[in-house]
Formats: sequence, structure tokens, C-alpha cells
Amino acid sequence: MSVISKRFAVLATTVVAAALVLTGCSSDTGGLAKQYGNGTTQNYISGDGAVTEVATDDRSGAVDFSAKDTDGDTVSSKALRGKVVVLNFWYASCPPCRAEAKYLNTVHDAYQGKDVAFVGVNVRDERGTAAAFERHFGVDYPTVLDAKSGAMQLALSGQIAPNAVPATIVLDKRGRVAARVLGAVDSASILDTLVGDELAGKAS
Repeated sequence: MSVISKRFAVLATTVVAAALVLTGCSSDTGGLAKQYGNGTTQNYISGDGAVTEVATDDRSGAVDFSAKDTDGDTVSSKALRGKVVVLNFWYASCPPCRAEAKYLNTVHDAYQGKDVAFVGVNVRDERGTAAAFERHFGVDYPTVLDAKSGAMQLALSGQIAPNAVPATIVLDKRGRVAARVLGAVDSASILDTLVGDELAGKAS
């Protein structure tokens, strides 16, 4: 990637292992897990919320995917072409995933009826666990279960990938990666800006 713009100066650069596959998070917490205030070490890889934007002229080819959501409906990049797409990678027992749910819901609701689509990508859970999370947090957009196939994660190979849990990828109307939040979305305004700029064609 030759030119990457970073407009949110308050967010630090995240150092991650580029080859990390989300579903391969080890039970060996080692140096890859993050400590929380209750003294427990959670078994997931967490970024710091750094935002990376990709200048329009430097974006790679379109991301190609097709998967079934928890209702059995097909979610595909082809059907979503022409829309700004937000892909949120999460799983139910990840504390930052729970914390960011309200912000994702806020931005999702703000763009109802516009050319914006949200897709949750659950990287670890079975259907029942994912559904319970969605009910509890009022998640209203489709979720793909990616733990077994890893298809959604593999679709981003060679791109700015979701190398942490949670991670949020914004695709432009042509299906190309436009931005990534690596770690929890910690305010609605950041994601709203990323989505709104793509929808309005304001990206650099």
C-alpha cells in the first residue's frame, strides 16, 4: 500500500502480526492478549482503536465474498456493490466487542434507507451464542458465522486485514477497502465520519 492517510492523530499506530488469522487466537495468552481492569487476561487479540484510511487512488481490488448469515440468507459482495459496506469482526465474549456494540448500532441506525450496509462477522461462536449477543445488544444487521470456514477473513487476504478482535473494515461503493478501525470503535463519530465520507464521495 503506497499511500495511507491517517486523519485521527489522537489514535496511535497499532503494531500487529500481519499473518495473524483471527480464528487462530491461541489459548496461550502469552504476549498477545490484553489485560483488563479485573485482573483477568482475555483470550483474544486486541488493537488500540487506530484508524487507517486508504487514499482513493491507492485502493486495491474489490473484496470478493459470499456467505450465509445466521438466518440462512446469502450475504455477498456482488449484491452489496454500489453501497458503502461496514464489516465488523467480533465474538460474544470479547469485552471490547461488547463495549462497541452501541456505537455500531448508532451509526447503523443513522444510515437506514441509504446506500450503506452493515455485516457482522463472528469469528468464533456458534449460532446460539451469536444470536444471544445480538438480542442482548439489539444488533439489527446480519451476522455471518466465520469460525469454521474463515471465508470472510480470507477474502481480505492481501488487503488491510482485520488483524485484531474487534476490527471494523469500511468498503467503498466499488467494494474496495477504504478504512479500518483496528480495535474497538470507541465513539459513533469516528465510524460516522468514515462512512459518511465514503457515501458522499469525499474520500481523498
